[in-house]
Amino acid sequence: MPSATAKTIKAGVIGWPVEHSLSPKLHGFWLDRYGIDGIYLPLPVSPPNIEDAIRALPKLGFVGANVTVPHKEAAFRTVDSLSEAARQIGAVNTIVCDEDGELYGDNTDAFGFIENIRSRAPHWRTADAPALILGAGGAARAVIAALIDAGAPEILLANRTRERAEELLAHFGMPLKIVGWDDRNDAMTGVGTLVNTTTLGMTGNPPLDVDLSGLNDNAVVNDIVYAPLETPLLKAAAARNLVPVDGLGMLLHQARPGFEAWFGKRPVVDEELRDHVLAGRDGG
Repeated sequence: MPSATAKTIKAGVIGWPVEHSLSPKLHGFWLDRYGIDGIYLPLPVSPPNIEDAIRALPKLGFVGANVTVPHKEAAFRTVDSLSEAARQIGAVNTIVCDEDGELYGDNTDAFGFIENIRSRAPHWRTADAPALILGAGGAARAVIAALIDAGAPEILLANRTRERAEELLAHFGMPLKIVGWDDRNDAMTGVGTLVNTTTLGMTGNPPLDVDLSGLNDNAVVNDIVYAPLETPLLKAAAARNLVPVDGLGMLLHQARPGFEAWFGKRPVVDEELRDHVLAGRDGG
């Protein structure tokens, strides 16, 4: 990697821990591809220091940063202004520093989710059938926001803890509808989009126990995790000749708006990028 100079554009990803983030590899690929004098660094920041670290970005010469777990809500509270997407989701994953040092917070997770689905399943139309989301964490918020914006007629939400699902219902309202976790298989009847936002099925976690037989014949099944890249859920979807969509594309596509804002180039997500990001990967 070339040495950074005073003219080098600096961005990074803030998290705790952040060592296993794929974002530096992703942005580094784009910087090389487009010949940009820029650098993208992992920035480990512990929770007690997160507000000070975010506020210090302009003073340290950063044009912005991505924000990952567990800091997205803290970033939401810290920035000076927010995009509509960030307000809707209640979290910030992308910060842009303007020339005056003001911090603009955006959330590109919903964008990343939709772009990933559309790129891997060109026939997909969310208005054709209900969607079912498993899980009610931060990722589910982004998926719900994306599906609402895309015109989903009904979004079913099943979570192991009903209280978390009720919080999302209170936040989003219609077209969200809660179903019991134990009723998740029955709820799949007629569903055209199934999204798993839980960690079930992820490396090191228990499997996700679901029956896909009720889904529409051309249903899209998306697992937002990418460790492993092909989860048991996606294998089951492929076995039924459904459309499996892995979670890596959401990571890749959500990075596009930030890269363009910081480095002035609209990047492209393609198979070469996917192969590069996956090469030598030892974790999510």
